[in-house]
Parts: sequence; structure tokens; C-alpha cells
Amino acid sequence: MYGKVNDNRIEWRNLNFRLILSVLTLSVVGVLVVHSATADEVTASLVNTTYKQIMGVAAGAFLMFVIAMFDYQKMVKYSWIFLLISIASLTYVRFFTAAIYGARRWIHFPLLGTIQPSEFSKPAMILFMSFIVFKIGDRISKFHMLLLYFIASAPVLVLVLIEPDLSTSIVLMVLIITVLFLSGISYKWVLGVLAAMVPLIILFFIAVYQPGQPILTRIFEEHQMLRINAYFFPDEYPAQVYQQNTSIMAIGSGGLFGKGLNNAALDSVKNGNFLSEESCDFIFAVIGEELGFIGSVVIILIVGFVVLQCFLTARKCKDRVGRIIAGTVGGVIGAQSFINIAVALRLIPNTGIPLPFVSAGLSSLLSTYIMIGMVLSVGMHGKQKRRMVLR
Repeated sequence: MYGKVNDNRIEWRNLNFRLILSVLTLSVVGVLVVHSATADEVTASLVNTTYKQIMGVAAGAFLMFVIAMFDYQKMVKYSWIFLLISIASLTYVRFFTAAIYGARRWIHFPLLGTIQPSEFSKPAMILFMSFIVFKIGDRISKFHMLLLYFIASAPVLVLVLIEPDLSTSIVLMVLIITVLFLSGISYKWVLGVLAAMVPLIILFFIAVYQPGQPILTRIFEEHQMLRINAYFFPDEYPAQVYQQNTSIMAIGSGGLFGKGLNNAALDSVKNGNFLSEESCDFIFAVIGEELGFIGSVVIILIVGFVVLQCFLTARKCKDRVGRIIAGTVGGVIGAQSFINIAVALRLIPNTGIPLPFVSAGLSSLLSTYIMIGMVLSVGMHGKQKRRMVLR
């Protein structure tokens, strides 16, 4: 036993209304933009995408407040249960479901739609990796402890990677590294990793421009290779870069104030069906076209404010586990938002990932609300310095 919790009261005065208001604002904008992007949708489900998004916001907000009521330290204590559920669902998806577009990522529910277990692995991994760091303590900088840390993270990461789902795997890697960084690992390891990344990046560029690219073909799937090559050689792969080029044109066509939501312009990306997945992976293209430059900047600023509030919650928390949870949630939301927007602007190779709180997708929406609930819990339970009861 490592000690007793000194105070288990909920400090309502520390409920972060700024964070709540920000995520609800993003969600409302998301419903409006998704509705505009799917106005001509034909669906076999009981409800269309807009109503699913509204139900997702309502369910997500409910989950957020329920989770905020629970002491985050108790959630961390029993995080192994959430991890086992995550591993079981990912195993089921990978080995017992049919492939859709070459990937096994979804559990299908007739008439209602699909659930993506990899999205729910994010909050589960944040809690479990925080638990591992707590158990390791100040020994985190020792090599064998670092090895144990990465072994603990491997099952979920590997299962997501072999679905295959490279984009979610990247987010999980950001999560794992952020937890490690916030754990207080020695700066020598940080500098060592940064130094090792330089030759790896150089080797990657050499491999990209090498005829035949034998190294890359052994590492990446065929569709991933096409996306990488389309990014570096867009003129040679017009079909693969078409979506991103169309996204850039849509964003540029919005001008300063945009064409307006639910517009009937024939040259609109949604009206002309110039983009696929415009309600999810390329939702920022719809935002840029319909809300313009000002609307796009406002969305980015609100997302940045959400990330900032997570970091401020981490900074104010006197408990290391709480700091890790809040800081990692901020890092995950920030990284996922950057990837989504960067893909829409063709700043990075195309990879499908939703924009938090805005993109259509019930799994992503619920998962992100759960993570915000964890941050709120840290804010309301983590003001006093305490130690966790572990047996």
C-alpha cells in the first residue's frame, strides 16, 4: 500500500466551465457543418449522419459529466480492466469481422451503424500508461524500466497497427511518448531520441527518392506507399493526390467569409461530390469553403484553447498522475487536430483521421468526450497533493 487518499470530495468550484463551453461550441459547429456536408445523404440506417452526430454530442456530454464525477486516481487504479476490454474488442475486430476497404476496424450494428474500438483505446491507454508510470516511479529513466513501459504499450498499439490503421497508430504513439515525457524521464533520453531522429529522417528521404524504394515497400502497405509517393511526387500520382488538391481548392474558394452553410453553389465540394469523406477526414475543407478564412481561424483557435485548458489543468494539479492524464489528453487532441488540418492543406501525406468534436463519427466523438471528462476529473479532484491507494 502506497498511502491513503487525503480527500475524496468533489471540488465543484474547480469545474472548468471554459473547457466545457469550448468543446460544446466545437460540437455545435460540428453538427452544423456535418449537416451541410451530408445534406444529400442517402442512408439505410435508422437515422442519418446529422442525427447521429446530435445523439453523439448528447451522449458524449453525458459521459463527460459522469466521468468528471469519478476520482481519476480510482480510474487509473482499475485501468487494467479498461485495457483488457480494449484488447478484447481490438482482437475481435481484427480476426472476427469482415474487411471494409481493406481494413478491419469496425463492429457493425444493423440499422444503427458502426463502432470503432481503436478510438476507445485512446482513453484506456492514457489511464493504463499513467498507471504503469506510477508503478515505475522515479526509475522511469532506467533502461529496463523503459523497456517494460514499451512492452506494456505494445498489445494495443500492435493490434491497431495490423488492422491496419496507421493514422490511429500515430496518435497512440504520440500518446505513449507524451506520457513518457510528462513522467519526468531524464532529458538525456529526450536528447538522445531527438539526435537519433535526424539520421532516420535523412534515411527516410533517401529511401523515398531511391528507385524502386525497396526499403519502404517492406515497411508500408501498398496504399500507404501510394500516399507517400503522391505527397512527394504529386504530378506522377494525380489520382492519389486528387482529394487533397480538391480540399485546397475548396478552402481557397471560401475566401474571407465563406459561401455560407447549406449553400447551393454547384461548384461546392459537397454539392458536386468532389470529395469523399467530406464529413469526416476532410471536414476542414467544408469549413474553409463555407465559413471562410475567418471561420477556419476561429475553429483552430477554439481547438487551441481546448488544448491550452488541458495543459493548464495539468500545470495546476499537484499529483503527477493527474498532470500526466490532463497533459496527455491535450497532446492527443492537439496532435489529432494538427494531422486532420494538415492533411486538408496537403502539408503532410493523406491519412484519414477525424477533427476532434467536429468531424462526423460517433466513436471519435464519444472517445474525445471521455478524455475531456478525465481532464475535468483531474481539475476537480487533483488540487490537493495526495497519494493513490494501490494494493
